[in-house]
Amino acid sequence: MNRLARSLLAFGLASAQVVATAAVVSAAPDIKDRIAGIPGVRIISEGTSGTARTFVLGIQQPADHRKPRGLKFEQRFSLLHKAESKPMVLHTSGYNLSGTISPSEPARLVDGNQISVEQRFFTPSRPAPADWDDLNIWQAASDHHRIVGAFKKIYGAKWLSTGASKGGMTSIYHRRFFPRDVDATIAYVAPNDVVNDRDVYGEFIREVGDDPACNRRLEGVQRQVLQHRDEFVSRLEARGYTYKQFGSAHKALEILVLDTPFTFWQYGTQAQCALVPGAGASVDDLWNFIDTTVGWDFYTDAGVAPYTAYYYQAGTQLGWPEADETAVRDLLRHPGSSVPRSMVSPDIRFPRFDRSAMRDVDSWVRHQGSRLLFVNGQNDPWSAEPFRLGRGTRDSLSFTVPGGNHGANIAKLPEQERAAATAAVLRWAGVSSAPVAALAVDEGPDSLDALRARRG
Repeated sequence: MNRLARSLLAFGLASAQVVATAAVVSAAPDIKDRIAGIPGVRIISEGTSGTARTFVLGIQQPADHRKPRGLKFEQRFSLLHKAESKPMVLHTSGYNLSGTISPSEPARLVDGNQISVEQRFFTPSRPAPADWDDLNIWQAASDHHRIVGAFKKIYGAKWLSTGASKGGMTSIYHRRFFPRDVDATIAYVAPNDVVNDRDVYGEFIREVGDDPACNRRLEGVQRQVLQHRDEFVSRLEARGYTYKQFGSAHKALEILVLDTPFTFWQYGTQAQCALVPGAGASVDDLWNFIDTTVGWDFYTDAGVAPYTAYYYQAGTQLGWPEADETAVRDLLRHPGSSVPRSMVSPDIRFPRFDRSAMRDVDSWVRHQGSRLLFVNGQNDPWSAEPFRLGRGTRDSLSFTVPGGNHGANIAKLPEQERAAATAAVLRWAGVSSAPVAALAVDEGPDSLDALRARRG
């Protein structure tokens, strides 16, 4: 065979191989088809976010995972899809599913896919009829476990989990019960109330920040509002707010007033101390400050209703910060009312508080946890009782953003700590480097606007 013939034959074979390869590629199933093929998963809607494809999905979950053939409910979650070969980030806020599908900080760092899960019992992901005994951290972790099992058949690269505040807590609880589901967990501003009866929140809030005068002014605001309580209650009722859940507007007002310093530091900064009204402030100034800091509409029937599931969990397993009544105790008509039971309909029975749940999780973190990253804010009250690493915790890190609030994240850490945290995330995800845009400072792991109404 002459040289020309051999060349033509080689070219023909190469061309045939290219055609065959192209045919295989074109025959590969689309991600939508692969999702549709997962038993029990329904595609609710689809769209795009930049170059990524997005889906809102529903999955059939057992109301009680101990009875997998019993009552089912559809749990909503979303998928931000970039490529099946990229890492997957399992994200949750611990609350409802966000209306916007956007990547969390870890997903941006690893340029990965993301699944965001709506927590059970947050509507519409609520069984009907709802047996509230089925709302606990093990059942929620089992929801995540089933989703991970279903989607690992598609996404075979490394998996990370993440969340902020209650979402960070939820991610840790999932790891405690199913430690091998994901390769690592990044938990932001996640409180760890190990012993609910012994709080440090009140002491923390009285001393937080660089200027003690700021906290004294906040206490002054609390006293001034309660000293003019009748005028404030009249304004609230004139707005049409209702308070059947609380029994009276006066009780709701006291809960809101007690919450003010906590929320100020949760979302505010030292610089905003200049905005705190001083002694002799007008009712209008006090009204505007409270409305901006906490929101007059939150501790109302309509305001707390969407968070019934959170308050139920707080009152049965998670624990809650005891309200500091020190500065206004002499002005209260309903002391001791700022507790989860006040926020949940009396029609929903609270079982005895489970004192072992958080101790168990804390013990796991300290003695068996691995590949955990905690990021807290120095001035965030929720960081007053953080998760702490122990002698048995392996390959894990914990950092605090100086002066940070509830929006603390990796991008806001000092340079050396930011580099260490970023390197750990990339290593756990099996990624060599982060996109430059992912390293920019933003508002936090979740939108602060979305977190503002959430106490946990």
